[in-house]
Amino acid sequence: MRKFVAGAAGMMLILTAGLFLWIGADGQDIPLPEAPPPPEPVDPEILPEAELDAETIGPAPPKAYKPSREEIRFNRYDRNGDESITRIEMMSSRTDAFRKLDKDGNNLLTFEEWAVATSDRFAGADGDGNGQLTRTEFRTTRPKRSAPRCKC
Repeated sequence: MRKFVAGAAGMMLILTAGLFLWIGADGQDIPLPEAPPPPEPVDPEILPEAELDAETIGPAPPKAYKPSREEIRFNRYDRNGDESITRIEMMSSRTDAFRKLDKDGNNLLTFEEWAVATSDRFAGADGDGNGQLTRTEFRTTRPKRSAPRCKC
């Protein structure tokens, strides 16, 4: 019975404190700052126009960066973009290799089949043994290129 009374008293205190906070917050009128005036419209006829053969000023704009195939492949595994691949990130992207991992061919991938293949590959690539792959270490996991197929 004492616990019930203590709980009821505690709830009353919490409700009273909430009521005081609500009334106190309601009484505070915070003025909003006045919005700046809109910019004046510009007449398009008074804007200068460049001639077609005009010289450019300054250096040419930089060309867009195009990542290499290896960087694209690395970024596909690096889910959170922290420049390193954890074991979880590496293993979460392995669904396309299901048939290769299913050694007994029963269309069921046991934990042992999956863990042995992916853990061995990750451990082989993790040269410093810190549990994360850097870009350099990740390059060693690249699948071997097969001969191009002729589309004759």
